[in-house]
Amino acid sequence: MPTGKVKWFDSEKGFGFLATDDGQEVFLHSSALPQGVTTVKPGTRMDFGIAAGRRGAQALSATIISKPPSVARNTRKPAEEMAVLTEDLIRLLDDMSTGLRKGRYPDRAHGHKIASILRTVADELDV
Repeated sequence: MPTGKVKWFDSEKGFGFLATDDGQEVFLHSSALPQGVTTVKPGTRMDFGIAAGRRGAQALSATIISKPPSVARNTRKPAEEMAVLTEDLIRLLDDMSTGLRKGRYPDRAHGHKIASILRTVADELDV
């Protein structure tokens, strides 16, 4: 079975193209994707069969070998930095919960600081 990478795929149109390891371009229709898969990202490595279609080579029965590397994962903050952010967040949340128990919401500046750190931690963890 030939292998290659997804060059591009448009899930709205339901098709895209693969580039085989030997440089050939192959049409990829959404019906050739594995069951339950509706879209693939550029760079995804796939195995597939090839059939001669009206307009050239067409992929049949494609299977995903490996997904492209995550850009977000490669640009994450170092774990040591995340540890410091998490410790700061814990202190801020602890102070906020003490105030909430006494019936007081944090002031605007304090609330903004907590929300900002929460977003940063969430963005770094959600890759």
